[in-house]
Formats: sequence, structure tokens, C-alpha cells
Amino acid sequence: MFRRRYARAIERSLHRYGDDASQLGELFLPDGSGPHAVVVVIHGGYWKARYDRSLMTGLCEDLAGKDLAAWNLEYRRTGNGGGWPETFADVAAGVDLLSDLEASLDLDRVGAIGHSAGGQLALWAAARPTLSSDAPGAAPRVCPRAVVSQAGVADLRLAAVTSPSDEPTLALMGGSPEEHPERYALASPRERLPLGVEQLVLHGQEDETVSMLVSESYCAAAEALGDACELRVLPRTGHFEHIDASTEAWRIGRDWLAERLSR
Repeated sequence: MFRRRYARAIERSLHRYGDDASQLGELFLPDGSGPHAVVVVIHGGYWKARYDRSLMTGLCEDLAGKDLAAWNLEYRRTGNGGGWPETFADVAAGVDLLSDLEASLDLDRVGAIGHSAGGQLALWAAARPTLSSDAPGAAPRVCPRAVVSQAGVADLRLAAVTSPSDEPTLALMGGSPEEHPERYALASPRERLPLGVEQLVLHGQEDETVSMLVSESYCAAAEALGDACELRVLPRTGHFEHIDASTEAWRIGRDWLAERLSR
């Protein structure tokens, strides 16, 4: 474990959940005695190895500045040992590691937020209680009670046949839904509904990286099955404003989570 004191009275520390270089998380802990509510933060990049958790550092700093602990989770991606089922096993182990940390965290107040591919993984992390006992990620020790998807790839079956998400989704899953229906049934948040937790799905009206059809499909299915799931389409917003802490797109998700974790 590496630990250091950061500016604005934020303490940052690295913690490992496995031996691979990508099997770790960075905890951003606010000043004060706590216990602090904690937000699991999961980066995107279409699950590809060239993108990493540094994309979310500014967001984690902002969360900690609002008295929320932030858990910036890294995981194996396609190109560095990830894909099905490794990426999912890593996310599960990384979230569960929160229960082992010697930090003042309130694990009854855990939320999750993820961008793009990370939105899919954040929703999937909340869906883990729905998994059968032999599935990757089953039997969670830590469960988010509220989730924000920032232009997330929440319906993998649809993403696999919709440009431009089709190629990275097929790479993640090792083939098409027709070739691996059981994988998609376990990995796609759309297939795990209802999740039984509050969900906010954000999508930019001008997003050209993940089709809005994916978010619309997911939210329609969630609402039909009784989940508390809200879709907000953000005007004049593309794909990457969500991970800029100075934008309204980010503040909407942050404040929604903060309100729910204050209960």
C-alpha cells in the first residue's frame, strides 16, 4: 500500500486486490473522522488497455472535496489480460476490497459511478446480487445502493450490433451474443434487471461515441420491470464532458449520488 497526504486535505492511498499491475484501486479519503460514504468510480475507454483510471482522478478529487470518499478502481482490460470473465472478476474483487480497508468508510452508504464502459461495469457491480452462485462476481460483500451511468454501455446485446460500440463489445465478450448467449446474460446490465437500486442514466444529446439508443433501451427495460431508473438526456453535451469536473454533466451525477448517500 502507498499512502500520501494530498492538497485540500485529501488523503490518497493505493490498495491491491491481486498481483496484476491493473488489480488495484486508489482511495481518495476526505479530511475528518468519518465514517464517510464512498463512491466507486469506474473509468471507461471501451474496456481497452490504453485507457486507465487517471481519466477519473479529477472527479475523485471533486468527490472527496464534497466529503465523499472515492474509490478509483482499476481493472484488467482487453489488451492486458482482460475481457470475459477477467474484467468482471476484477471489478467484483475491487469493489469487495472496500470491506477490508483500514479506513473510516460507511459501507451502508456505497454508490457507484462509471463513464462509458465504466458505466456498464458500475451497473453490473450493482447487479451482482442477482447472479447465480457459480457466476463471476457472485456473492458480493459490498453492494452499491445508488448508481450513475455516464453514457454507459448498459445493454451489451444492443451494443454488439450498434456502431461504434460493436467492435469493442465483441472484443470484451469474445464474440457475439449468438455465439456466447450465456456470457451476455451474465454481463449485460440490461439482462440483470431489475437491479433493485436507484439508477440515474445520463447521456449527451450529441454523443457520437456511445449511441443514445443503448441508454434508451436500458432505461425502458428497467422502468418496465419496476426499477427506479431515470434517463436524463443532456443538451449540447457529447461523450467526454461527463469526466470533466468543471461541467454541469459531471455535477448532475455527483449531486444526485451525494443526495442519495446522505440518507
